Amino acid sequence: MNFEISGILHKKYDIESKSPSFQTREFVITTQDGNFQQFIKFQLVQDRCNVIDKVEEGETIKVSFDLRGREWQGKYFTNLNAWRVDKLSLDQGNIADHIPPPPIPPLPEDGNDDDFDMNSLPF
Repeated sequence: MNFEISGILHKKYDIESKSPSFQTREFVITTQDGNFQQFIKFQLVQDRCNVIDKVEEGETIKVSFDLRGREWQGKYFTNLNAWRVDKLSLDQGNIADHIPPPPIPPLPEDGNDDDFDMNSLPF
């Protein structure tokens, strides 16, 4: 299954050698989902580990990826396996991806939470 998503490169990590013949690299993008910012981690493997080199943190990118899942010792793991990363200019991406989320309202200082709206919490 092939998927694409656009967002802002939040963090890129160094290449890790998992064995003498296998290497991976992870990176995180941020996207906007309604009122909430999402941090989505991707994995690059083998000869694809360098595709993120041309992008700096804070730049808008489009990630092409596959959804991968596996079982190991009765536990299940899901990876977003990126295979292509393209830089986007602001007008190429979804403008909603670049709008920061609204601030979280503070709790009342007087300890009286009668006027506090529980629906305003981000979870």
